[in-house]
Amino acid sequence: MLRRMIATMAVAASLVAPAGTAHADDVGGAKVVPVQVTGDPAKRFNVVILGDGYTEADMPKFRENVDREVSTLFGFEPWKSYRSYVNVYRVEIASGESGVSCDPSVNSAKRTTPLSMEFWSGCRTDGIQRLLVMDDDAAGKYADLVTGTSAANRQIVALANSTTYGGAGGTYATASGGNAMSSLIMPHEIGHSLGGLQDEYNYYQRGVPGGAYTGGEPDSIHHTLLTERQMREQHAKWWRWLGDRSTAGGVVGRYEGGVYDTTGVWRPSEHSMMKTLGYAYDQVERERMTQAISAKLDLVQDQTPTGTPVGADRVVWLETLHPVSHPLHITWTLDGRTVPGSTDRHNLDLARRHLSPGTHTLTAKVDDPTGFVRDPAIRSSAALSQTRTWTVDTRITTTPAAAAVGFTDATPAGTDVGANDVIYAETTHPAASVPAVRWTVDGRRVTTPGNDRDLDLGRFHLTSGTHTVTARVADPATGARSAPLSWKVDARRPAVAAEFSTPAATHGGTKVFDDRFTMKLNPSDDGPGSTLAEFQVDGDGWYRYFGWPTDSTAPFVFTPLGTNIDDLYYGKLGKPARAVAWENVPPGYGRHTIEYRAIDAAGNVGPATKVTVILRKTG
Repeated sequence: MLRRMIATMAVAASLVAPAGTAHADDVGGAKVVPVQVTGDPAKRFNVVILGDGYTEADMPKFRENVDREVSTLFGFEPWKSYRSYVNVYRVEIASGESGVSCDPSVNSAKRTTPLSMEFWSGCRTDGIQRLLVMDDDAAGKYADLVTGTSAANRQIVALANSTTYGGAGGTYATASGGNAMSSLIMPHEIGHSLGGLQDEYNYYQRGVPGGAYTGGEPDSIHHTLLTERQMREQHAKWWRWLGDRSTAGGVVGRYEGGVYDTTGVWRPSEHSMMKTLGYAYDQVERERMTQAISAKLDLVQDQTPTGTPVGADRVVWLETLHPVSHPLHITWTLDGRTVPGSTDRHNLDLARRHLSPGTHTLTAKVDDPTGFVRDPAIRSSAALSQTRTWTVDTRITTTPAAAAVGFTDATPAGTDVGANDVIYAETTHPAASVPAVRWTVDGRRVTTPGNDRDLDLGRFHLTSGTHTVTARVADPATGARSAPLSWKVDARRPAVAAEFSTPAATHGGTKVFDDRFTMKLNPSDDGPGSTLAEFQVDGDGWYRYFGWPTDSTAPFVFTPLGTNIDDLYYGKLGKPARAVAWENVPPGYGRHTIEYRAIDAAGNVGPATKVTVILRKTG
């Protein structure tokens, strides 16, 4: 979608809502519903999803739309790995009218709705149909109903009650809630709103080539005028990723077209989230989104107070965030020297260090070692690296303070966790001892060398099925033990059934089709939540299955040159891909390999099934 400019924002707060309609001056009638809560909203990044044009009778549809949006978002990296950083809330706002304004035509009815959402850049005759704008002030007031959130720690997303393709990404993100591709619009628009990413489209108006780029080197991190050699020599743009297999298919390199121009400017991948909806963020985009999400929170969530000196007779502690995919790295130093045996521990018992009389400097450095980031400037920024420092004074005697043994924070136990997740548990903080977390998997004690606050389930290669993990806190000084926490682990991989149209012939396991064929994917899983399907053709990047652009229940259609829908092309077989009419590509007749797989709500990825097809030309 096009990035929304201030001039195109539709501010319709002056419209008078009919009786029974919620509007910006009467936000109390809206209902806040937690969808996913991983922690205190004041300490998390919060995605607040608002609905517009949904009447009370439409509200079940809004809930279904939100569930699909959230499942799709967390199926993409880096959202999947950092899901534990994010709370999600939906705000149910009953509208007096069903639908939004100027949908689908600029001459269609104007409706009075709480957020005043409008297609056509705000019902402008010179606007872009798919540019879906709203009253940002009204959106902010409804989002303020979510206690603990503010502009600094949240992302507002508004869904319109519409099946028309559309959205926008400015300060806030918008998307049509009922379109077959709606759930793919949201992560794209958040790429704009949160990550500052640019469109990689090679057109501004659909069906019209974008022309030649004439400006200087773009500010965009994923557009350039430089050659690959110049990027490497100058250590510029995405030089660190050049030559890697792109997470969106193909190889990270230099592909012409972007920022609405067809020639004269280049992007990192042939197709990606910001170019073609359905593909993942490529490495350049994923790195920026990792930075953007992490920058909304503090890696260190709490710690022994640093404002005054502490005694050398006590335990110093900190609590951190916990990505789903990997533990954070913790380094303790005392007077500039690494403390032996302290790596990755969340507590340091100073009494065991037998410090010499006087004052000392204690430092804990927390780093996120994610492989999603290669830029050292990002890796060393506060988003991915934070330090806490204490002055230790041996003359201070710590006053004993009672601290009941228990948990202060943990992976939420109300939803299934995946077979490869890292789950965590933080404890209370006695001044004179370090509580130990004891973990069991299916009743058997497991060890956690060095860091007992995180348990990496991937270590255990769990068999297919469901498993139970428990954690209990024990205080070695008093022998006190807490009640256990328990999690259900979903280690059963989801499945997907494929329905192909009837082939003209079969040769062994190869299906032979004439001119076109269809494929419908039906993912399934026995766990709660939505299960998604994706496919790739000839190994050219996994593409999220959504049915067909005009009907989410229809199968996907493959043809040699693709099918034109609203001046974009879908289902073109063979390389290179085709998205617009003026891309001169050869037809994709011949032999192709199609792979498909499923992803469940716990993040488990099912096995990929391969099918070989041959597309013949008959005309």
